[in-house]
Amino acid sequence: MSGLKKMRIVAYSDEKFSSKAGEYVVMLNPESLKIDRGVNYNDEQAPDAGKSSPKYRSTPGERLSFDLVIDCSGVVDSSRTNMPKEIKQLKNVVYDYQGSIHRPNYVAVYWGQGLSFKGVLTGMDTSYTYFKPDGTALRAKISLHFTSYLDPATAAQEEDKQSPDLTHLVSVVDGDSLPQISQQIYRRPNLYVQLAAFNQLDKFRHLSAGSQIVVPPLKRGGD
Repeated sequence: MSGLKKMRIVAYSDEKFSSKAGEYVVMLNPESLKIDRGVNYNDEQAPDAGKSSPKYRSTPGERLSFDLVIDCSGVVDSSRTNMPKEIKQLKNVVYDYQGSIHRPNYVAVYWGQGLSFKGVLTGMDTSYTYFKPDGTALRAKISLHFTSYLDPATAAQEEDKQSPDLTHLVSVVDGDSLPQISQQIYRRPNLYVQLAAFNQLDKFRHLSAGSQIVVPPLKRGGD
């Protein structure tokens, strides 16, 4: 049992996850983990778009959830039998408002080599399931819910490189056409005429592989 890797929940006081502010090592590893991923699409469609062609809007952060069992009966760990202390330590790591940063901590969940999740807590539910005859809680189930977090600077760097608000230099591969490139960057294939004019091209349906196309930012109003 000495080689068993325990899940660690680590608090950080900065959004880059570089300044450690505390840690909670679980008593019992969770039996399961759930990671939710989703993709958002706009409900409204262009007049000429098919019903099965939703327009991509964004990819939200991942969501991690799992249940922890805290057992203070002494059977699991004879050195950890104080339930209020366990709950307080866990809450301080993931939930409590921290005056120094004016918010709860940023949190990373580590478990072996398979899980390294950086985010913030969105929910913490506690159910007490076993008691002493005098009512003292000996066992609790904690349901934790996190959403992933990237600091704004890093998020900006990792944003979709196809943003129509940026200038792009596209390297043409065999089979590319200006309508395809216009759709890829602007989500509007009909802007290929403007792309051809901007790049001083008279042939736009069959581009030369290896050439480069400059795709300027999309102006307000889509012009």
